[in-house]
Amino acid sequence: MNRLEQSTAQVGDLRMHYLRGGEGPPLFLLHGWPQTSHCWHRVAGPLAETHTVIAPDLRGYGGTGKPRGGYDKRTMAADVAQLAEQLGFDRVAVAGHDRGGRVAHRWALDRPDQVERLAVLDIAPTREMWRLLDRDLGKAYWHWLFHLQPDLPELLAGQNVAAYLGYFFEHWTYHRLPAEDIAEYVRAFEAPGALRAGFDDYRASFPDDAELDDADYAAGKRLTQPVLALWGKACLLGSLPTLDIWRAYANHVTGVGLDECGHFLPEEQPSQVIAQLRKFLS
Repeated sequence: MNRLEQSTAQVGDLRMHYLRGGEGPPLFLLHGWPQTSHCWHRVAGPLAETHTVIAPDLRGYGGTGKPRGGYDKRTMAADVAQLAEQLGFDRVAVAGHDRGGRVAHRWALDRPDQVERLAVLDIAPTREMWRLLDRDLGKAYWHWLFHLQPDLPELLAGQNVAAYLGYFFEHWTYHRLPAEDIAEYVRAFEAPGALRAGFDDYRASFPDDAELDDADYAAGKRLTQPVLALWGKACLLGSLPTLDIWRAYANHVTGVGLDECGHFLPEEQPSQVIAQLRKFLS
């Protein structure tokens, strides 16, 4: 099995940490919150048997720099787009989970000539989630509203990072993640600036991300590349018409819910994720 090696690149004023392994067409794997590129450790090796796999830590996460700004999805997408260019890739496939899926969505919208295929794991378009927000959705996505608040999430979550992150790893999973993997994420978010940066990712939702998303939708701008949507049947998207939602934003959508799976697809059901991505990328 291919082993991914650690590396760093200077992307503008951002020092970006990433993992790389394998040979073949480039495949970028973008993680979500509260995780890092480590979340792909069970699928990256097998995927690297047929692709050059690049798994960066996004702006503010893991070993990448944690500047005070730039957490709108257009800037975060530009970070990884520039990394791809530095590595010599003109056309790439992208798979994004959670917040990384939102970065990947913006990357594909802004640079359709660069992103040839897009896989989104356990997300629906951000604009649509705000539009559908009701009692049930608010109960499930309460953390979106909490993380939007200035300063308060850092104050409260910072008192016990392990307990705060542990809540999500307990309540968002069908199969619990191994303790050593959770410890890796806790270690990453205990680093100076890491909690603040992760919350800034959410805070960029208004006005920056919302204005861009609304403007694109009003202009009829859609994803033109093939899109694969995967979600865990045991999570919120399992109760929503996820494919119909994506088809309002993209021209060519396929997808499926994964059995016995919560939010963390690459770790809870790696074999299913590998099989679906291999089929889609082929």
